[in-house]
Amino acid sequence: MANRVLIGTASWTDKTLIDSGLFYPATVRTPEERLRFYAAHFPLVEVDSSYYAMPSARNSVLWSARTPPGFVFDVKAFRLFTQHQTPPAALPRDIREALGTVGKKNLYYRDLPGELLDELWHRFREAIRPLRHDGKLGVVLFQFPPWFVHRASNLQHILACRQHLADIPIAVEFRHRSWFEAPHRDAVLAFAREHGLAHVIADEPQGFASSVPSVWEVTASVAVVRLHGRNALTWNAKGLASAADRFNYRYAESELRELADSIRELSHQTGQVHVLFNNNFGDQAQRNAMELQGMLKA
Repeated sequence: MANRVLIGTASWTDKTLIDSGLFYPATVRTPEERLRFYAAHFPLVEVDSSYYAMPSARNSVLWSARTPPGFVFDVKAFRLFTQHQTPPAALPRDIREALGTVGKKNLYYRDLPGELLDELWHRFREAIRPLRHDGKLGVVLFQFPPWFVHRASNLQHILACRQHLADIPIAVEFRHRSWFEAPHRDAVLAFAREHGLAHVIADEPQGFASSVPSVWEVTASVAVVRLHGRNALTWNAKGLASAADRFNYRYAESELRELADSIRELSHQTGQVHVLFNNNFGDQAQRNAMELQGMLKA
């Protein structure tokens, strides 16, 4: 089970985690010390920074060196690739200069010419190459925005992402219910299986357009489970003090035991399961991850 189910959290440098003083000892202060400490407790982590800015090969080399053999990094795709709004400042300087004057606050994938998009994809692949070389790259996670609804053009975009990353493992997380409504659910899962895409099983508050049901299906050689918490009061709330407030939720023991049963069943259907707690508020994700590890070892 330990080899088949890897448990970790979405990020190891979350501000509320560090500020809480509840996970890292006071003597653990530097980025290197934090990653080494984290990797002593978990075999898996999700890289969140690669969503906000293009990752770098230098960081990949450092991350690999600071973690033990067998440690795995799931890397979030850069925001432009997932059709999120992207401020020009998030792009590399030479790409911004090549674009020239930009007359709007945010750019989208469609706004960049093909040659610049190809260059960004090339740089992304090169940035994660050291992790892949060292056997520490899990999946590249494409978490699409709530306005990325089920339609043919969006399926084509997913295929384009698949082609740009060649044989690098990809996981896809949708955040609009249209993907798993009755007319589309089976076809979406079949599409994922056909193209080797790991469908992300999400646990999150229900009842919103951005709510996706937990669909416990395997579509690739690795399954990905992302646990966002179940705080319906903050899920779509406006004016929160920080993004972490949205995920302020501590899973109860009974909820974790129910999830553990589903994860065990999932582990019999695929080679490996990645379970990532994204209830990032203080040390809640780390505490829940440790509790789930204990349950699955029992």
